[in-house]
Amino acid sequence: MMMNIKHVLNISGTSEKLDFSVSEERLAEVHTCEFVSPVRVTGDVTNHAGAVTLRMQIDFSLMVTCDRCLKRLVRDFSYQEEHIVVRSLESEEDEADYIVARAESIDPEEIAVMDLLLELPTKMLCREDCKGLCPKCGCDLNEMTCDCFTEN
Repeated sequence: MMMNIKHVLNISGTSEKLDFSVSEERLAEVHTCEFVSPVRVTGDVTNHAGAVTLRMQIDFSLMVTCDRCLKRLVRDFSYQEEHIVVRSLESEEDEADYIVARAESIDPEEIAVMDLLLELPTKMLCREDCKGLCPKCGCDLNEMTCDCFTEN
């Protein structure tokens, strides 16, 4: 989903709004996530005195598996992201710090997907104090106790 931002790049004080859902085709490329709602993106691209900023609010829900107790649950995520948009870079080393508007266009859908993947927690938990499963008998220690590790 390419967005031409020539007007914003060239005129200070201008802005373009963003309001879209990431396409199912783009989400299908993300094999590590099971999306249960559309990925909604709102925000804007704004030129403040020559500095162009892309701001996005990204909201979505995922079906996740708790890494401790293996319970399946839906978790809602909401991230606010901000990027500086430039026409070109002096060095390829700076590429991670900026969004380059090649041919005066950006792909906000691709940027949103990259942002959400970078923001996702590496460990998914049903709750912070999840006790997990007993390594010996496999019972869910959040719901019951076992005698596997009691001292005699």
